[in-house]
Amino acid sequence: MPDAPRAEIAVIGGSGFYTFLENPTEVAVETPFGAPSEPPLVGEVAGRRVAFIPRHGRDHRFPPHRVNYRANLWALRALGVRQVLGPCAVGSLRADWGPGSLVVPDQVIDRTWGRAHTVYDEPVGVAHVSFADPYCPRGRSVALAAARATGREAKPDGTLVVINGPRFSSRAESRWHAAAGGSIVGMTGVPEASIARELAVCYTSLAVVTDLDAGVDAGDGVTHAEVMETFAKSIEALKAVVAQVISDLPADDECSCRHSLDGLELPFELP
Repeated sequence: MPDAPRAEIAVIGGSGFYTFLENPTEVAVETPFGAPSEPPLVGEVAGRRVAFIPRHGRDHRFPPHRVNYRANLWALRALGVRQVLGPCAVGSLRADWGPGSLVVPDQVIDRTWGRAHTVYDEPVGVAHVSFADPYCPRGRSVALAAARATGREAKPDGTLVVINGPRFSSRAESRWHAAAGGSIVGMTGVPEASIARELAVCYTSLAVVTDLDAGVDAGDGVTHAEVMETFAKSIEALKAVVAQVISDLPADDECSCRHSLDGLELPFELP
């Protein structure tokens, strides 16, 4: 796509985060994995070229287990993106991290199934990529500083448990996730983060707590409407943090995420 608009940074918006750029250009991108959730939009934020895809589609038509994570990440890389921010809504597994809390997780536990988890699949061949530290270290550091600069105090670590959805956890499952070391629970963090790593793209999650999960809250349990209502109250503050992160992200390729494929023999050429 030599004539297509290019971008260096991308935002994949989660539930309630359907728009971000002003007066963007829509770019049609073909991928080996089908169509992305929406054609990427490319515009400018803080003097940087930024792409945006709403993870669930503009009308929230894709449930978590039906999002085409591979197509989304491939399309963004094809536009030149090497750093991705993934804002999302999560439940809290800790009573002291209540609704409205901003978390920049450093670890993940994958409890999903049935999703296309890799771009290195049959018949093309396998590549084994390290995922010990799932999130971009530089991206996390910038995100934490950006939160402070915009008047937020983000939680500097935390383990995101990713469930399959679209249903929420039972109380027993919620307690199990907390006992396993989980801090927050969501439905989209995997395989989004792991596919980004497979494509040598930096990935940073910014998670907004919308509710206390079932094992923490003694009430009737969370509803989708409550999640959306709480997230809507935080969306403008979250967008301010995201914009600050975009402004502050380094432009070089020195991050270890960019070199996750070094030394590996890939079965195909990446865009």
